[in-house]
Amino acid sequence: MNHQYYSQRNGSNPNLDGLPLSDTVDLFVRVYNQLEADGYFAQAFGFWCIDQDHVDGLVKDVELEMLLSIRKKHLWPISQYAESYSEDDFLDVIEFLYQHVSKPIDGTMHSYGGCGMHWETFNKKDGQIVFIEKTNAVLGHYKNKYELDSNGQVLSIPEEGFEQIFKADVPSEDHNIVGRINAATTQFRRHGSTLDDRRQAVRDLADVLEYLKPKVKQLLTKKDEQDLFNIANNFGVRHHNDKQKTSYDSAIWLSWMFYFYLSTIHVVLRKIGHDSNPKPNKLLNRDS
Repeated sequence: MNHQYYSQRNGSNPNLDGLPLSDTVDLFVRVYNQLEADGYFAQAFGFWCIDQDHVDGLVKDVELEMLLSIRKKHLWPISQYAESYSEDDFLDVIEFLYQHVSKPIDGTMHSYGGCGMHWETFNKKDGQIVFIEKTNAVLGHYKNKYELDSNGQVLSIPEEGFEQIFKADVPSEDHNIVGRINAATTQFRRHGSTLDDRRQAVRDLADVLEYLKPKVKQLLTKKDEQDLFNIANNFGVRHHNDKQKTSYDSAIWLSWMFYFYLSTIHVVLRKIGHDSNPKPNKLLNRDS
């Protein structure tokens, strides 16, 4: 939302912090209905034909598929149950639909009775891209800040000021490092993550720094290096003992530790890469 309207500017709008769940779900249902009408779920869920009634898609029983996948009843049909969705239900359904959306590419027009297109070829990846874009436009209005990522997982939106670090590629060619960092980031941001999940994510980042310790020694003073690892060791994140500090507000401090470690890892990796591959002086190479 770029333009701020009158009530938003003067602070009188009752939804300055975002829409409640019920209104957000209602918005999403409208988006889903439009995508369905445009054929984005025809491959998976089938379609209606004036001559054949319902034509099955790849998923013969959507309600059963949801029960097997999500382990919940009373989610499908969306038009019937959307009003009763909890936040967990809503975000589960979004992830489920991401797995089954596909963009219609080609088909035949069935003109009799205004039946419409019978889509026959689809592109799943393109459909998922469209679904992410439209879903995130809806989630952007929700008071609780989430986004659907490129893997189809609903994640919490990073705290203000840290958005770019999640968009940036991990500056390393070591697949072990990249994998551990990406896994920790997803675990920390995933919808429904518990304090234990977040603590494990911080622990994994601390382990990455431990792995990089020989390089860290070259970049930091001895005291700075000790402080870096004491944070995890003394706050009950890694090694457990009776001298650790455990009375802190876990939610607040785990968030701080996570962002601190993630930022530090990026700085260390970029510094390592810079020192290992110094860029040539552009002025000296201008004529080459």
